[in-house]
Amino acid sequence: MYFDSFSDFLAMGGYGFFIWLAYGLTYLLLIGLVAYCFWEVKAFRQHIQQKLARAQRIKQYQEADQP
Repeated sequence: MYFDSFSDFLAMGGYGFFIWLAYGLTYLLLIGLVAYCFWEVKAFRQHIQQKLARAQRIKQYQEADQP
């Protein structure tokens, strides 16, 4: 389908608002999903570091208590 002008392209035969809204929402949700995944990975790594630090502290205390 060819368009005579850029405004015709944006109008998409009268359905432009719905088409561009669908594209916009899709990209917005994809960007949100990627950001959420990065946030989850960061939180997971922080949780693992906390667990490792706790295990290391417990091991140090156990070794210090042994005669």
